[in-house]
Amino acid sequence: MNLTLTAILLGIVEGVTEFLPVSSTGHLILASELLGYDAAQWAMFNVVIQLGAILAVVYQYWPTIWQAGLGVLRLESEGLRFARNILVAFIPSAVLGLALKDYIDIMLGSPELVAWALIIGGMAIIGIEKVVNPQGDIGVAQLPLKQVIGVGLAQCLAMIPGVSRSGATIMGALAMGINRKTAAEFSFFLAIPTMIGATTLELIQKGDQLTSGAMTVGWREIAIGFVVSFVVALVVIRAFVAFVSRRGFAPFGWYRIVAGTVALIWLGTR
Repeated sequence: MNLTLTAILLGIVEGVTEFLPVSSTGHLILASELLGYDAAQWAMFNVVIQLGAILAVVYQYWPTIWQAGLGVLRLESEGLRFARNILVAFIPSAVLGLALKDYIDIMLGSPELVAWALIIGGMAIIGIEKVVNPQGDIGVAQLPLKQVIGVGLAQCLAMIPGVSRSGATIMGALAMGINRKTAAEFSFFLAIPTMIGATTLELIQKGDQLTSGAMTVGWREIAIGFVVSFVVALVVIRAFVAFVSRRGFAPFGWYRIVAGTVALIWLGTR
């Protein structure tokens, strides 16, 4: 398939799935199998274009991020609590991700693992949705450290491809009584340092291959995927919060089960 068209398709997949609890990484891995391209050549592309989706969060929530930043500079309690909660939730996955990077790379090569993770994760979402009892509508800055640490630990599960970073953090938040809107927004904000860190690590390890032209997929394809993922994610973010506030997360759980089952059947018949 033409490199430009592939970059556009993968950018759409990333933009649609990054903030939904369905696993963007898992969908990109399965897309590589479906489209028949060399996943290793597109590995850096898949990581870097996530920054396009992250930029959509920054754009959508810029007033909140700006006020939090000013609050930190002015040493105001609201801004400091917001920054503290994001940092504390980020630390577990940062430490574990660095320690297990080689094992994570191995798991990224297993589409079967992705399919099973989609199914099991879907069951978990449906189960959690049935038993959760969310508390009142409080913001990210007001969350107590106990809940923040719990969300950070839940995010570590997303190192298994197919689990979903947003799914793990949102379901972890719901399980601890955080309301749906705040759970989704906390997941969005937590994605910013998490994905910046993952992209930076990928560029440090493989940037020389990209600049030397050793990889089939270059800066042009990355730029296309970045822009496409930004535009698509911006639309998805706005619709997602409104949807889950009304319908909850169970529909995404059922989607995961169906998608994982179809993937397993297809992988078994190749």
